[in-house]
Amino acid sequence: MRHIREVLRLHYSVGMSQRALARSLGLAQGTVSKYLNRARRAGLTWPLPPELDDDVQLENRLFPPPSDRPSDERPHPDWALVHRELRRRNVTLMLLWEEYCDANSDSFNYARFCERYKEWTGRLKPTLRQVHVAGEKLFVDYSGHTMEVVDGLSGEARSMQIFVAELGASNYIYAEASFNRSLRQGIAVDHDSGARVAMARCHCRADDFMMPPSLNAWYVVSDCAAD
Repeated sequence: MRHIREVLRLHYSVGMSQRALARSLGLAQGTVSKYLNRARRAGLTWPLPPELDDDVQLENRLFPPPSDRPSDERPHPDWALVHRELRRRNVTLMLLWEEYCDANSDSFNYARFCERYKEWTGRLKPTLRQVHVAGEKLFVDYSGHTMEVVDGLSGEARSMQIFVAELGASNYIYAEASFNRSLRQGIAVDHDSGARVAMARCHCRADDFMMPPSLNAWYVVSDCAAD
């Protein structure tokens, strides 16, 4: 409970970011995020009300015991709305589950939420089914999102582009950050070294097809390109 109190105090009184809180208190950033989300759902900020000076009361407020109400009697999300929201940028099932919990005090846990959503999508009429043979296709693109990297010596912050490749059959993913979208950084086939793509360092390669988002956005450098 001491860590939770410190997280709330430093976040709401001092204005520290989640990353700074994690570094200052020696916690994982995911743990800090979980504490803040729990407090937000419980309607708590800082300072805490006097009745929560007791650690037991605070724990019960932030981590209430699971409901004994049967799952079929609990309020269900609008799965069609959940499905539509997932098409939006940066929307995840975790985010939608948190919004569902905010709106319903007697909600499913996250695992059950995902299970119910999967059951709902299983009843949808399929529009396209693709079968990927192992090692046949590799899908490549830049994610569109950037991340900031700070030089530990100079303190300079630079934006990094995130290159992502995924094998169609196994969903095996390779991701690499680069300073720009230089095509040679995206794909550069060095046949002499046997590295079909940069992803070959972690055995993420396809022998037959590489599937970029559009042909005019990529090229391949190889002495066997005619193959």
